[in-house]
Amino acid sequence: MGKTMAGKTVLVTGSTSGIGLGIARAFAAEGANVMLNGLGEAAAIEAIRAGLERDFGVKVLHHDADMRNPGQIEDLVRAAEKAFGAVDILVNNAGIQHVAPVDELPPDKWDAIVAINLSSSFHTTRAALPGMKKRGWGRVINVASVHGLVASPYKSAYVAAKHGLVGFTKTVALEVAEQGITVNAICPGFVWTPLVEKQMNDLARSHGIPAEKVVADIMLATQPTKKFIRIEDVARVALNLADESAAQITGTAIAIDGGWSAR
Repeated sequence: MGKTMAGKTVLVTGSTSGIGLGIARAFAAEGANVMLNGLGEAAAIEAIRAGLERDFGVKVLHHDADMRNPGQIEDLVRAAEKAFGAVDILVNNAGIQHVAPVDELPPDKWDAIVAINLSSSFHTTRAALPGMKKRGWGRVINVASVHGLVASPYKSAYVAAKHGLVGFTKTVALEVAEQGITVNAICPGFVWTPLVEKQMNDLARSHGIPAEKVVADIMLATQPTKKFIRIEDVARVALNLADESAAQITGTAIAIDGGWSAR
């Protein structure tokens, strides 16, 4: 059986760790060439890049565009197009978080969260769409959050940005609906990543309670299944949205949240 993404190119923002890396790996495994983007030590990023090439026999590059900088974002898309000939699939995954009451939220944190979690997706999409339109095929997949559907206290900037990203998704989907391009959002709940594992251990220490209690009573209190979403679960949905079988799925916000948003 052939690889479903052979001959395609995927650009994944925020893909040097966590969910973004999981999505990049899933597409590489199905034969797509990959443009990575994200922060980290140069040696560690090179090991990731070379490892994907070695493991899956595809071409993988990395670009260190700052997702707060529109000029660098434009250069990221152009670099992918120059290297691979096209950006067929754009996955907007880059994101940051800061938790604080709204009247204690530093303005620079608000600006950074909105820039990276929302505005960067506008800049990447704006740059990638002309090529997709010219070829009559494209996929834009925005990694939003369950917080694009519901709110939680102390996350005003994040919730506002993710709600904005869902609205942006719907609007662009309508604009390109007749041009062979789909635009969708994935809305995960709590995903098990190295960052979440560190949070769990930090909370256990600060509260003086076992890690299992932190998970059940704090981290997954709003997730009815009481289980973390796996990175692979999110990556599989992204891969499915890029498939030809998903050509009529557009303008949607797909929750992978263990029932959180059903409350």
